Amino acid sequence: MEPNGFDIPASERAVLGEAPLTAEALRTANINPTTGLATDYLNHFNEVVMLMEMLPDMPDCAEDVLDWAPADYPSHFANSSFKDKELAILAYRAAPNAVRAHLETLILQINGEVERAQSVLRETTSPEACARIAELASEEIRPLISAASGTIHGGSTTEDELDDEAAQANVDALFG
Repeated sequence: MEPNGFDIPASERAVLGEAPLTAEALRTANINPTTGLATDYLNHFNEVVMLMEMLPDMPDCAEDVLDWAPADYPSHFANSSFKDKELAILAYRAAPNAVRAHLETLILQINGEVERAQSVLRETTSPEACARIAELASEEIRPLISAASGTIHGGSTTEDELDDEAAQANVDALFG
């Protein structure tokens, strides 16, 4: 079985709203009952972003940034001290495919940005590099984390908003 749950037969998947994934059980565990997702996962990213933002004043944080590694949603919870981690993993697997796919797309973008910063830190921890990485954390990664939080909370993203985001990403890539 893959951690993302895509190869689990539909007949074996738990269903949001049905035991054990009742709305009350999910709310009690701080899991959104509509999306099946928990914001606790975002702590994985918030920690590294905080370290990246501290780099200009504390370049010795570079080691901690370099130690950070991506963790997918199920792995994060499996290795966490989250009280209801089994429920969080089960709810993630029951989450609507479109919601889960949107979150995974954002996670890939966040991971890519952090890995880009790590690549720079492997080369230099100069004041200029640390300042650029702090800026990347604040201006690129934090908005992605906010978008992921919106997805987890069930915020709707329209096709037009996705098109605007894609257009902005293309402009950013051109001017890099």
